[in-house]
Amino acid sequence: MTLTVLYFAWLRERIGLPRETVETSAATVAGLVAELSAREDRYALAFSDLKAVRVALDQDLSDFDAPLDGVREVAFFPPMTGG
Repeated sequence: MTLTVLYFAWLRERIGLPRETVETSAATVAGLVAELSAREDRYALAFSDLKAVRVALDQDLSDFDAPLDGVREVAFFPPMTGG
């Protein structure tokens, strides 16, 4: 499947891209992260501590066990704080 993957804040800085189109066979977000991390060291570094990463699927907050079936956009970002 083809997904648009968005990176925000320090994830964007570490990976060096704000967005990309990704071909994946991953069934879950965790599978996608594993595929991305295996690409290059910059991805592995960005995803080295998943406790510091949040994910949204088609603009809805989700978790790393969520299935990707039917998803078009995956966004990765650091935890948000209110103020």
